[in-house]
Amino acid sequence: MAEKNDILANPAPLGLLGFGVTTVLLNIINTGAYGISAMILAMGIFYGGIAQIIAGIMEFKKGNTFGMTAFISYGFFWISLVALLLFPSITFLSGTGSKAVATEAGFMSWYFVMWGLFTFFMFIGTLKKNNGLQFIFGSLFILFFLLALRDWGYISGAWIGYEGIICGLSAFYVAIAEVLNETYGKTILPLGKPLIK
Repeated sequence: MAEKNDILANPAPLGLLGFGVTTVLLNIINTGAYGISAMILAMGIFYGGIAQIIAGIMEFKKGNTFGMTAFISYGFFWISLVALLLFPSITFLSGTGSKAVATEAGFMSWYFVMWGLFTFFMFIGTLKKNNGLQFIFGSLFILFFLLALRDWGYISGAWIGYEGIICGLSAFYVAIAEVLNETYGKTILPLGKPLIK
């Protein structure tokens, strides 16, 4: 039985790294440098997906509603994205009725719109948190809507992937900052202050 004074580890760096590293790798693909491969699918399931879900469950234990909602939601975002990429090619799903399984042209945009809408409201929550989190959620909101516009055919270009790489690297930075700042007991990498107190 745990004592009341037991200190729980901060799960945020795990969740942020799962999100950040996987986001960078996917957006390297979005630049056109590489095609979809088993590497990004595996990262989407395990590090972007399962690791974030574990971090979210740990945030639940700490009583952090924002962290729990963000990490579990984005963890399942990654798992659902991998499913969307894989399901049409799975033999027993791609037989007769494959039209119902495969994503129709343009419909994937609505997937990104809904994730963008969710991210926008989570961004509002970051206004009471540090500047690093504000940047992550702000740039992710922009990324989702760029991806939606891309899939509708309004925009194109490798620059969309570069915006996503910046978003992912910002999550990587915040994760490492939290680890180093906690380890050294002082600010090694600054995270900034809330815009709203």
